[in-house]
Amino acid sequence: MTGPELVDTSELERSSVVANNTMNRERGLAGVNSYTRELGVDLLTHLARPAPSWLDLCSGEGRALREAASALPADAVLTAVDLVGPLVPLPTPPTMEEITASVSTWTPTRPYDLITCVHGLHYVGDQLGLLGRAASWLTGDGLLLAHFDPESIRWADGGGEAGRAVVAELRAAGFAYDARRHLLTLRGARRPALAFTYMGADPTAGPNYTGQPAVGSHYTPTVTDTAG
Repeated sequence: MTGPELVDTSELERSSVVANNTMNRERGLAGVNSYTRELGVDLLTHLARPAPSWLDLCSGEGRALREAASALPADAVLTAVDLVGPLVPLPTPPTMEEITASVSTWTPTRPYDLITCVHGLHYVGDQLGLLGRAASWLTGDGLLLAHFDPESIRWADGGGEAGRAVVAELRAAGFAYDARRHLLTLRGARRPALAFTYMGADPTAGPNYTGQPAVGSHYTPTVTDTAG
């Protein structure tokens, strides 16, 4: 059985499904169309600590961080990372930095108390690679929240979905998964070794549970050499 033609990260990020997505453009901190509603967590309560830090991956216009800035202390650190960035540049609060970069290659220089990725993984090729890297960017009691669609994880040989195996692996690595919310949660920094090797992405995978076109991420099981 053969699968779809897969593309690398560079080509994926030039595709219309990624470059033109508007999934997270207008979402604010609280209210009907908000991070609080999507994640089911009061983020400001988690950030009620000295010198709080929040990294938002695939941040779109960065509205949630802008709104949070006015409620957090002057020594807070708020970092927004997005492939496109704000479509209309706005003045940023002193505690906030906006970075236009690919989340697939960008790396922070500090740990964070909170890391969010609201529906952003749907447009990332190596979703498991980003989750593993982001887990290592947390503080000791930091919180990672990311929407995740197991049906988007496929075997590279065309053998169908690998989601059940991936969710089991993520849970074994310390993640919790809420299937109703399609939400992964992780508390505390770690470096999970997930037993999957990324092979490429399918930008023609079609709509996911949100109803919007999304990316299929294709993997093979990592073979561990136990000889010796």
